[in-house]
Amino acid sequence: MKNKEIIFLIEESFDGGFEAKAVGYSIFTEGETEDEIRKNILEAVRCHFDEADMPSFINIRFLREEQIAL
Repeated sequence: MKNKEIIFLIEESFDGGFEAKAVGYSIFTEGETEDEIRKNILEAVRCHFDEADMPSFINIRFLREEQIAL
């Protein structure tokens, strides 16, 4: 049975760039830019799943931390 969607959470790395991890799967990747992290996520998903189990959609969620001074 084919998974419909896989979700990746993306955070800015302390060293610069971005780190991504899949929710519910052991898939991790990184990239220097938003375009590169998207490309690397697609490549990681293709490497992780067989063609029959490939998800139909990849949902990415950028997590950003902000601080507001009072």
